[in-house]
Amino acid sequence: MVAHEYLALFQFGGQALDRALRSFLGALVLTGETQERERILGHFSRRYHCCNPGSFPSPDAVHSLTCAIMLLNTDLHGPNIGRAMTSAEFVANLDGMMDGQNFPKEQLKALYSSIRNEKLQWAADDGDEEEDEDARRQRPAPARKKSNPFVELPRAADATTYRQGLLARKVHAEADGKKTPWGKRGWKTFHTVLRGTVLYFLKDESRAEAPGAEEPLGIHHALAERASKYTKRPNVFRLQTADWRVFLLQAPSAEEMASWISRINLVAALFSSPPFPAAVSSQRRFIRPILPAAPSRCAPEEQHRSHEAWMDQLAAELFEHQRNLPEKRGRARDLDEYRAKRDYLLYEKRRYETYVQLLESWLGAGAADLESWEAQAGAAAAPPEPPSLTKAHSSPSLAPEPPAAGARVKRNVSERRTVRKIVPRRSKNLL
Repeated sequence: MVAHEYLALFQFGGQALDRALRSFLGALVLTGETQERERILGHFSRRYHCCNPGSFPSPDAVHSLTCAIMLLNTDLHGPNIGRAMTSAEFVANLDGMMDGQNFPKEQLKALYSSIRNEKLQWAADDGDEEEDEDARRQRPAPARKKSNPFVELPRAADATTYRQGLLARKVHAEADGKKTPWGKRGWKTFHTVLRGTVLYFLKDESRAEAPGAEEPLGIHHALAERASKYTKRPNVFRLQTADWRVFLLQAPSAEEMASWISRINLVAALFSSPPFPAAVSSQRRFIRPILPAAPSRCAPEEQHRSHEAWMDQLAAELFEHQRNLPEKRGRARDLDEYRAKRDYLLYEKRRYETYVQLLESWLGAGAADLESWEAQAGAAAAPPEPPSLTKAHSSPSLAPEPPAAGARVKRNVSERRTVRKIVPRRSKNLL
């Protein structure tokens, strides 16, 4: 349905097939496996036949010729070593491909000459490649980067400031939990401002757009927890964002640390929009759902019901996932996928439990101001301690976990293994 609506933006009426294909590829980044590209070209073929019903007998005929043009472009302009396809071979390869009939030879020769003289240009992600004026007029949407409402941080000028103060920050993990390089883990102190759903790190108490400010962080779908296993510095808490980046933040006192944790989690609970389904892929690996950055406009009561429903759903998924254990002799990739999904479900369940608990206390306090809410909520606003951030070779700043204490039991002589004399096989016949 999405592909049909998107192709409806293109008008291919009166255009030759190669010219329509060039304008289409100038607007769409055609990537992926061969099967995925073939399906996209199938949508293009149906749209072209709809705009030019008298040019070809059916969309299948257009699709066959379109795929042949793509293969011809690869053969003529690709990095292949060898003799390129000739015009006669291109015509011969398409015998009987127009619903059992042959394409007009003059049309095939014209297409061959067009592709040989000018290769097909793919749209680029960065939009730096130039395009002709005809393709620019036919393109329904620009290929250049645009703001994405799902990942673009909302920076409203009239956003509410929920907290500000000095915080020391250390980057612990990049996106998707990848460990930060050793040289980029130093502690830096910033004047931190929580405005709306964005956390700003400023050099001084200036505006967020001032020079020298660090990249702001979106706290939508984030979770702040006390880093109890980090003993190098006091009053340190852990912040994990929607893209699974991990930051360690140090507050001047334990009271301020608890205030930062409760307010960050409360803002995330109040304004985090419901997740979207994960991206569709032909690969059999686990992909996390899309967490939109656009703030939710629901009332706190509706947010509480939504988070509670997600919490129950994640608990059911986790129970079902733990029931279907992978085979012991299965592939290592299957075990990695199982652990990745298990870790995701455990974290998301804990995150939504924190959201539900905070919203219950917020609604119980009558949605009053933050100071009175913190005074009434007290320790209930603090989430449980995270089970992660353990000592590792790549993170020497974290205190090692003490080994499990166990009582030493002296074995009895009768419990010891008996030593049996092993007779070599070659000497058995001599006994």
